[in-house]
Amino acid sequence: MSKASEGATPGFLVWRLSMKWRVAVDRAVAPLGLTHAQYSLVASLYGMQRAGERPSQRRLADHTGLEPLYVSKLARSLESAGLLERAKDPRDPRAVQLALTDEGRETTRRAIGIVQGLLAQLLEPLGGPDSTRTGELTRDLTALLDAPLDPSASGPPPQ
Repeated sequence: MSKASEGATPGFLVWRLSMKWRVAVDRAVAPLGLTHAQYSLVASLYGMQRAGERPSQRRLADHTGLEPLYVSKLARSLESAGLLERAKDPRDPRAVQLALTDEGRETTRRAIGIVQGLLAQLLEPLGGPDSTRTGELTRDLTALLDAPLDPSASGPPPQ
C-alpha cells in the first residue's frame, strides 16, 4: 500500500483511483483527438450500436452516468469532429438519437484497443483482467454502483 493510501477511507481511494484512471485514459486517447469523457461516450455508443440499438442522448446519459446536458455538449463536439451523427428520434420529436459515423467507429475501435491495454496494466496487480480477484472486484464495484445514494439522508454536517 502506498504512503498516500495509509489510513485513507474507501471513498478517498475510489476518488483517487478514478482520477488516476481518468488522467491515464485522457493521455492515452489524446492522440486520437478524444478526451476521457468523449471516449466514454463513443465506446458506450459503439457497444450499444453493435447490440442493434440507436440510443437517444438521454439513454446514453443514463448508461454512462454522465449528466444529460454534458452528453449533449459532448455529442455536439463529436458531431463537429465528424465522429458522430445526431438525428431526431422518429418516435419522440423531443429526443435526439446518436450514431457513430464510419470515421467514428474506426476511431472508437482504435481507442478501445488502447484503453483495453491500459486496463490490463491497471488490473495486473490483481492477476489480470480474467483473474478471480478481478471478477470479485467487478462484483464489488457493481454492488457499490447499484447502491442508492441520497445526500439528504446523510444528515446535517457536523458542527
